[in-house]
Amino acid sequence: MQVFLDILIIVIVFGIILVSSNRISRFVLYFKLPLITGILLMGIIVGPEALGMINKESLTKLHFIDYIALPFIAFAAGSELYFIELRSRMRSIRWITVSQLVISFLLGSLGVFFLTGLEFFNLTQDFYGRIAISTLAGTIFVARSPASVIAVINELRAKGPFTRMVLGVTVLTDFLVVLLFALVISITDSLLSGNSLSFRTILLIFSELIVSFGISYLLYLFFKWILSFQFNTTLKAIIILGGGWSIHFIALGFNLLAETFINHSFYIEPLLVGIISSVLLTNYSPFRREFQKIIHDTIPIVYVAFFTLIGASISVDVVIKTWGVTLILVFLRIFTLIIGNWIGGTLGDDPPHYNRIGWMSFVSQAGMSLGLITVVADKYPVWGENFASIFVSVIVLNQIIGPPLMKWAIQIVKESHCRATHKSHAGPLEVIIFGYEHQSITLARQLVNHGWKATIATSRPNIPDPEINNIDIKYISEISRKSLEDVGSAEADAIVTLKKDNENFNICEIAYEFFGTPELIVRLNDRNNLKKFHELGALIVEPTTAIVSLMDHLVRSPMATSLLLGMEDDHQDTADISIRNPDLHGITLRKLHLPSDILILSTRRKGHNIISTGYTRLRLDDILTVVGSVDSIEELKRRFE
Repeated sequence: MQVFLDILIIVIVFGIILVSSNRISRFVLYFKLPLITGILLMGIIVGPEALGMINKESLTKLHFIDYIALPFIAFAAGSELYFIELRSRMRSIRWITVSQLVISFLLGSLGVFFLTGLEFFNLTQDFYGRIAISTLAGTIFVARSPASVIAVINELRAKGPFTRMVLGVTVLTDFLVVLLFALVISITDSLLSGNSLSFRTILLIFSELIVSFGISYLLYLFFKWILSFQFNTTLKAIIILGGGWSIHFIALGFNLLAETFINHSFYIEPLLVGIISSVLLTNYSPFRREFQKIIHDTIPIVYVAFFTLIGASISVDVVIKTWGVTLILVFLRIFTLIIGNWIGGTLGDDPPHYNRIGWMSFVSQAGMSLGLITVVADKYPVWGENFASIFVSVIVLNQIIGPPLMKWAIQIVKESHCRATHKSHAGPLEVIIFGYEHQSITLARQLVNHGWKATIATSRPNIPDPEINNIDIKYISEISRKSLEDVGSAEADAIVTLKKDNENFNICEIAYEFFGTPELIVRLNDRNNLKKFHELGALIVEPTTAIVSLMDHLVRSPMATSLLLGMEDDHQDTADISIRNPDLHGITLRKLHLPSDILILSTRRKGHNIISTGYTRLRLDDILTVVGSVDSIEELKRRFE
């Protein structure tokens, strides 16, 4: 009972540490470093070699978290391997994956084997121990980071054949590396226990793999059954976490039976079981989207707990002593990636420039690599802890240099679709409205009345002169970058699209990528297209719900809504004012000299609303949303802009 209470107290304290770790570790993002680096650093700080908030005894009692986290990390990796999305580049993906796996494993293992013979990297003198270290290191060389690759792809909005190849190779490699790891660790386990590779040993190794596949299939059926029920997704996430944890006990049970009846250990790799069951669920069940959502919502919590523990387990003195080895291992891995990618790309008929730079997209390592290291450290306590400390340093360095290298590669092949920088201009604000109809004419008139310069772009030829004062009407024959530039979209401060959804999206995408238009406003026709417009940062007006929402606000807040819509007759208005006056940079809101009838509603900085108080300091390009009289707003615009 006392042991249970001790563990409960340690878990509660660890939970408090995790909350702090999750918040404090985010400071590394300001230095453009991966979040994983911040979590590992927090683990080192609270670990036994620094503050001692987690001592070595507590680490031992918290070891059960690894057994929960590792299978879940495998679930996350397997959920990214969706075969249908890889078909178009399968030849290239297949050749590069196989080539990198073989080359990285063989050259990496050979290089590490020679390094283990040197005095500064001498973890063990035993010949079979050196084989175990080198082959396990070679396996870790193969591992990738799907999470990092997907994050870079989303950040750059990358798309194209190169991007599909990189994503396919990354997720397929992470699947195969677990299979390779299970095979390697079974062989090294036999060698280290003094058993030669006899027919009986080989038969046992294949039996371990077959049993692992069988358990994976049963776990897949169990998860499929759980996901078929309609109940809270949080409860489903807890059950999936528990299902992953159960793999550890199943593996222990099989090992106990084997040692009892055949006097031989029987190793089942939880990572392998987890990733196979996840791949089956992703590709052969109707619950793929729900499963991926559960993984996406839960994995940050798992990562914080797992990486904090890894950080606390790192031997800082070993890392300091072996920093030279870390650099050698990083360069050795990059060398194997260059060779493997060039051979695989050549066999897969990829363009030569893909073969030259493809390796840059595979440097990142994270969750799966650290998971493999944790298994090694747990299974081989004699040299496993020092092995883990060295290779965690390697992974952290790879994770720091990997994302920038991948961004560079994607930009070289011109598959990046980031938002362009908008060129500011003198004169009144400009808006381009696509689509000629009653609503576009009315909108243009209202904007002109508020001081905007409005242009209506239409694909309808031979429109009779509408005699609309101060509004330009321009003909656009097609939706292309050149045609949009011809009607003045490159200088526009806002673009409004009132056409079909596919045309609206093409206009918004061109404006996003080439012009960096600050505001994109879309009249949506089909709600199924909502997500792709949101990814461009567009503001959506959905006619089917807009009227209901408007009337709802008029009922609940008639005065505020009337004011925002300009329905009041007391000359009150709202406006967004951009801070362009350098004299205002750094001044707090309470020190601004504002007209008595002006109220600041919100402050927006770099696309994010910030909580505004009297002590909030302004920065150049901040946007203040204000309400007040028309005359006072115009005065503020002159002073602030």
